[in-house]
Amino acid sequence: MTEQPDKRVPQAGATGDQQPAPQASYDRPPQKPAGSGHGVVIAVLVVIIVAGIVVMGVVPRLRAKTALRTETRDLAIPTVVVIHPKRGDPQQEIVLPGNMQAFEDAPIYARTNGYLKKWYVDIGGHVKTGQLLADIETPEVDQQLQVARAELNTAQANLNLSKITADRFDGLKNTDSVSKQDVDNAHGDFEAKKATVASAQSNVRRLEETQGFNKIYAPFDGTITARNTDVGQLIDSGSGGAAKEMFHIQSTRVLRVYINVPQQYSQAAKPGLTADLTLAEFPGRKFKGQLVRTANAIDQASRTLLVEVDVNNTTGELLPGGYTEVHLKLPETVPTFILPVNTLIFRSQGLQIATVQDGKAMLVPIALGRDFGSEVEVVSGLSGQESVMVNPPDSLVEGEQVQIAQNQEQTGQPQPAQPQSNQQQSGGPKK
Repeated sequence: MTEQPDKRVPQAGATGDQQPAPQASYDRPPQKPAGSGHGVVIAVLVVIIVAGIVVMGVVPRLRAKTALRTETRDLAIPTVVVIHPKRGDPQQEIVLPGNMQAFEDAPIYARTNGYLKKWYVDIGGHVKTGQLLADIETPEVDQQLQVARAELNTAQANLNLSKITADRFDGLKNTDSVSKQDVDNAHGDFEAKKATVASAQSNVRRLEETQGFNKIYAPFDGTITARNTDVGQLIDSGSGGAAKEMFHIQSTRVLRVYINVPQQYSQAAKPGLTADLTLAEFPGRKFKGQLVRTANAIDQASRTLLVEVDVNNTTGELLPGGYTEVHLKLPETVPTFILPVNTLIFRSQGLQIATVQDGKAMLVPIALGRDFGSEVEVVSGLSGQESVMVNPPDSLVEGEQVQIAQNQEQTGQPQPAQPQSNQQQSGGPKK
């Protein structure tokens, strides 16, 4: 067996002072120190974790800052609710108070003196034209009539004697038995006696007519609404002083209703318009009437036009003197619009509303018509296409940028609480 040479490297200092140089070994690569790779990985992980922590802390802050800036910018722009004006009725209706009056109304007085003998109709009685209402005893007038007739007889006798005398003088004149002066005197006396007879006849007719007034008749068809006399009462003729109204009669088949139309509607109030009458004692019922005439003049004290509306009352349900509300239908001469009262702005410049155009507020002056309580009628200043703000801020100025609330209902009428919530979102209530 052959021996293999010993290839071990001699140790230093084994023989002599000279040490052989170490021989490089190429059998395996050089090895790194244990644990150096794990340290780098850990360091990288630590850096990543620290960077993640830093990023997680900074990014939310940046986002919050951006959101705050956006919110601040949005809150600086007022959020408003808008509606569109409602078109008014082309045939507007105004409601005015009215007093119902009888179509014919007359107090009845006596035309002769005496005592009431009898009355035939009491209050509430329906009478016809010429119907007897009462009898009056007139003893004084009767005596005066007898005296007047006696005086007429005397005057007629004197007239006959004067005529005979005048005829005789005419015959004697032809024979020159009397002077011409006597003939003229006879004719003059005859003419005077004729005039006396005519005067006596007129006096008799006057007293006969006065005596005929002892019977009181109804002047027209109607209802007796008052009887202010009784049997045996002293009656004085005339309508003033001691004279007293005996009866009061009213014709109620047609009633007159007088109303005062405001000046702004005076041009539309023309004869022929229809009107409905409503009364508290007839809930839910309407009585048809018609405008028949106007005063054609504006009253300076009230600035109104006096208008008469006639209504048929054949059934007698409507009573003269009662109060009624007249619903007068007038044709609309100019287009009108309806807005809630919470859209109005009252300033020194006059009445205004705020509209939104291209995201900016515009102040529009308007003129009002009728007031319906929660709504008003606008007669000028609108075209109907505007977006009108509800509850506009008091500090609103022309051209200010605004934004329209996105959650408002599209019914034209916003919820009552919504404008307040919009104000709270925009930084609090208006100042």
